[in-house]
Amino acid sequence: MSALLRVEDLRVAYGGINAVKGIDLHVNQGELVALIGANGAGKSSSLKAIAGLLTPTSGVIQFANQQTNGQPAYELARLGLGLVPEGRGVFKRMTILENLQMGAFLKSDAKAIDRKLEEVFYYFSRLKERLSQLAGTLSGGEQQMVAMGRAMMAEPKLLLLDEPSMGLSPIMVETIFDVVRNLSKNGMTILLVEQNARLALQMADRAYVMESGLITLTGPGSELLQDPRVRTAYLGE
Repeated sequence: MSALLRVEDLRVAYGGINAVKGIDLHVNQGELVALIGANGAGKSSSLKAIAGLLTPTSGVIQFANQQTNGQPAYELARLGLGLVPEGRGVFKRMTILENLQMGAFLKSDAKAIDRKLEEVFYYFSRLKERLSQLAGTLSGGEQQMVAMGRAMMAEPKLLLLDEPSMGLSPIMVETIFDVVRNLSKNGMTILLVEQNARLALQMADRAYVMESGLITLTGPGSELLQDPRVRTAYLGE
């Protein structure tokens, strides 16, 4: 199985603080890989470096057979990397439809864009009902749907999800994770950063546990769910 994303000895620093201290990870084509850990472990910093939003101090990032260290986020989007950022980042003064269309800004085929919109509506039927509503008036869960739909419009080879459950009601968390699960089953390659360790591990093919800027455990999601260290630290058992 070929690695669509490979990260080697990645280090990220903010001023004098070393947030990521030399991690290795990979995501194979078609996998759903989770990166779990407590708040401040370095998960989001790692994802931002992969997405081109932070410049690593050192290390190698390879995506789609290219070394992408230091490339800006818009170039990585052209290569097929899609990011759903922490906090959703919707364009609040634009409608749902306009937000989704922004995700297809690299595409010029109107019919292909319409087909992709219908695919987004398949996963998020609630959005189709209110396309002219301003994104800023939506609930947090609905904004998360818009953010995910916007990323899907670009037809990414790899979808990066940064804390998709943050701040959502339990019912909406289950809805969002059902979509992630279905996207994975339908062939989408996904790297999921998530504090809800139980939900993440239940659906992940493989997972990494991150603590204080380092990866301390890795393995199949089902195995890590049963690991006593994970159960004690992250599952409240």
